[in-house]
Amino acid sequence: MLRHFQMFADYNRWANHCIYEACSALTEDEYHRDMGAFFGSAHKTLSHLLTADRIWLKRFTGIGDAPASLNAEPFESFEALRAARESEDQRIIDWVDNLTPDHLSAIISYSPITMPGKIEQPLASLLAHVFNHQTHHRGQVHTILTALGKPSVVLDLVYFQRGEGARWQ
Repeated sequence: MLRHFQMFADYNRWANHCIYEACSALTEDEYHRDMGAFFGSAHKTLSHLLTADRIWLKRFTGIGDAPASLNAEPFESFEALRAARESEDQRIIDWVDNLTPDHLSAIISYSPITMPGKIEQPLASLLAHVFNHQTHHRGQVHTILTALGKPSVVLDLVYFQRGEGARWQ
């Protein structure tokens, strides 16, 4: 199970790099244009992904920033958001690399931002959610890029495994 999460942490970094590379070709208007995605624009969707990861890592580790809103926009510019994304991806990789089976089975208790109350779940199931959440919203950015007439971005896990992530096969 640990190797599985290590692969997803590495894949997450790779896929984020791919989606940011594609977004780097957008004009400022295209990048900020509301395209009807859940968070509207590519910028707001990428901001949400960084925000959500920071919230989860704060819950898991007790360290780092944890915005109070899921639609926070911690950075105005694409370049600053990209640099923060790269840093957060490395932080996730480093943290996952140091997990043990005991960590994965530990019960995490947290209060969701979206509703009152306390939730308790094993770390493994929450970590699966974190990586699935990333995939879900990267898919929305992919759709935004497609709607803007930009080239398709290949984000499939198997392509990662056949290339940069070959060590995870």
